[in-house]
This record gives sequence, C-alpha cells and structure tokens, in this order.
Amino acid sequence: MIRLTAVELRRLTSRRITLAGVAALLVVTAFMLFASWQQAKPLSAEEQRQNQVYFEEAQKDWKLNGTQYQKDCEASYAAAPDPKPALKEFCPGPPTREQFGKPKTVFAEVMPEGLQGSSYLLLFVAFLVAASFVGAEFSSGSIGNWLTFEPRRMRVYGSKLLAAAIGFVPVAVVITGILLLGTFLIVDQLGTTAGTTSKVWGNLFETSGRIVATTAVGAALGGVVGLLLRHTAAAIGLVMGYIVIIEAVFGGFLAGVQPWLIRLNFDAFVGHGTTYFVDECDGGGGNYTCNMVEKHLSFEHGAWYLSVATVLAIVLGALVFRRRDVN
Repeated sequence: MIRLTAVELRRLTSRRITLAGVAALLVVTAFMLFASWQQAKPLSAEEQRQNQVYFEEAQKDWKLNGTQYQKDCEASYAAAPDPKPALKEFCPGPPTREQFGKPKTVFAEVMPEGLQGSSYLLLFVAFLVAASFVGAEFSSGSIGNWLTFEPRRMRVYGSKLLAAAIGFVPVAVVITGILLLGTFLIVDQLGTTAGTTSKVWGNLFETSGRIVATTAVGAALGGVVGLLLRHTAAAIGLVMGYIVIIEAVFGGFLAGVQPWLIRLNFDAFVGHGTTYFVDECDGGGGNYTCNMVEKHLSFEHGAWYLSVATVLAIVLGALVFRRRDVN
C-alpha cells in the first residue's frame, strides 16, 4: 500500500493540471496580499487634507446645531426597539478627528477572514485536481491496464485517495503560511499588530490546521467524485450545480435547512463555529411581522457533519469501484 501510494504521488505531482493548480493558488494568494496592502495603506496627503476640511466644517456645524442634534438623537434612541446599543454608541456626540480618517487595519481582525477565504480556494483547487487525477484514468481507459498489474481494487482505490489527500497537505501548509506571514508583515508596517497575543496566534494556527485538514479531505472527495462520474467536466458540473441549485436557490428559500448544507458546516468547522440568519415571523396582535434572527452553528456540528459525509462518500466510492466494470 505504501509503494502504491508513493507511485500515485509521483503521478499526481507530475501532472500539468496539478502544477497549474498550485501556480493558480500562488497567484491568487499574491492578489489577496495585494488586497491586504490596499486595505492597510494610509490615505494620501490630498485625501488627508480634504478630510481635514470636512472635519472642520462638521465642527462648525456642531457648534451651531449640536444641542438640537443630540436631543433628536436621544429621542430616536428612546423610541428604538430593544435590543439596542448603548446610548454613547447610538449618539456618539460631537465629531472627532478619527471619524474623518481611515481606521488602522488590525491584524487580529482581518486575518481570520483572510484564512476563511483561502480555505474555499484551497478546497476548490484540491477537489478539481484530484477529480481530474482519478477521472482521467477512467476516461482514457488506463485504469484497466493498472488493474492488470495490481488486481486488488481496494488497495488501488485507497492509494489514489491517500495520494490525493497527502499531496495537498504541503500545498495547504505553504499557502496558509504565506498568507499569515505576508499579511502580518504588511499590517505591521501600515496598520497595527497590537493585540496579537499568544491566544490570537494560537487561534490562527488552529484555523490553519483545520484548513489543511479540509484541503486534504476535499482532495480525497474529489478523487471519489472523479471515480464515480469518470470525467473531470462532470465533476465540475456537479459542484457548480450543487452551489447554484442547493446552496443558493434551495438554501435561500428554505432558511431552516441551512444547518444541513455543506457550506455552513464547512464554515462552522474552519471558523470554530459560525452564525447565520433566519426570518422569524409572528402574526399575533393582528400584525404580521418578520425579523431577522441570528443563529449559531457550533464547531461540533460542523465537524460531525463533515466527518459523516466524508465517510459515506468514501464508502460509496469503494463499493462502486469494487463492483462496477472499469471499461
């Protein structure tokens, strides 16, 4: 099994689509770092001068009408429905210089979102490359020749999935490492890294570890789908169809099913919990009103959901590969 996996790893790393996928990951990561630089860089001198003019005009206006503005705001605050923020947040008072400038980018605030975005990218590329890696053998017919050398199908099946999963582990480690280090250096120069405690770093490293795990699982599932559909284009079509029909359309109309969709459970696993919103409507008192209510999906729910789905998919692929004719 080890030698079979080693052979499959060499095949995986020598394919052009694998090299193209890794190159695409590096390019997109570079664009993500460029976006971080754009977000963190300070305002130009001209923009700062213009904001100073706006600030001075706002100060003059507050001196003339500030008392009335405050009274109106407090009246609106009193009429606002619960729950509501603190009065100082609702009515911030006279204008301050910070309100007319660009807030500093905080590393501890932007990095989790950046890692979440990279998780989707890594998952998609790993799935696509692995689906092509396995599916191409069926569309070309080379899988039949391979089974004449190693007729034990489960060993062949296991080695292909292991190779796909293991092959993308170092890729995910490198990409998340580049993103973490690059963003930190950019924000350290242009924003602020204050507050990046050991606990924050620990959470970021844990998130990165979960991203590596989901990338490996995504590669294995890509191999399963490539085996079941026997064609790369069909695998891509299946994924796109699921995203559009199930996640976007079906999930949008029936918000109550969101905890059982893949995307939300993926977010809950990678981000160690996530939130979503549902409409809760009430027809009491003769008025029919609906409010958006925030719900929480736990990390444990996402972990169990993804684990069970992965095991079922791998078992299904094994049963099909064991019994179905490869030609």
